[in-house]
Amino acid sequence: MKNRVTVLHGVNLDMLGKRDPEHYPRISLTELEVRVKRYASQIGLEASFAQTNHEGEFCELLHEAPQVTDGLVLNPGAWTHYSYAIRDALEVAALPAVEVHLSSIDQREEWRRKSVIRELCLGSVQGKGVEGYREALEMIRDEIRGQG
Repeated sequence: MKNRVTVLHGVNLDMLGKRDPEHYPRISLTELEVRVKRYASQIGLEASFAQTNHEGEFCELLHEAPQVTDGLVLNPGAWTHYSYAIRDALEVAALPAVEVHLSSIDQREEWRRKSVIRELCLGSVQGKGVEGYREALEMIRDEIRGQG
């Protein structure tokens, strides 16, 4: 049964708990990952996590993903808006993916409203805080099990 999902966090997500509380929850990345792992377990998924502040490393994680996971939940941070390298790596990975953002990027500054990865993803979940990850995981579960 397909049940492996990898959650990739990008640039500055290791600074959760220190970022603007108007847009970001007051929890650490570790706390977020504990909650996401719990959500995944509740719906029959095995979650693994990675975070990097280095764009090339994020690309490498996407290159390796087909060997270690069945689906992806991606929060590339600011790279969402301009990294065609990450977009290309996601396309090469060719795995079901959901874009997730803690804040509502479509309601923020103009430059944040563009996502270069969205068209490669099953969906985009934004502005729902940590709960948005649950929705993203459900979308991945349904897709990898042929129910999407």
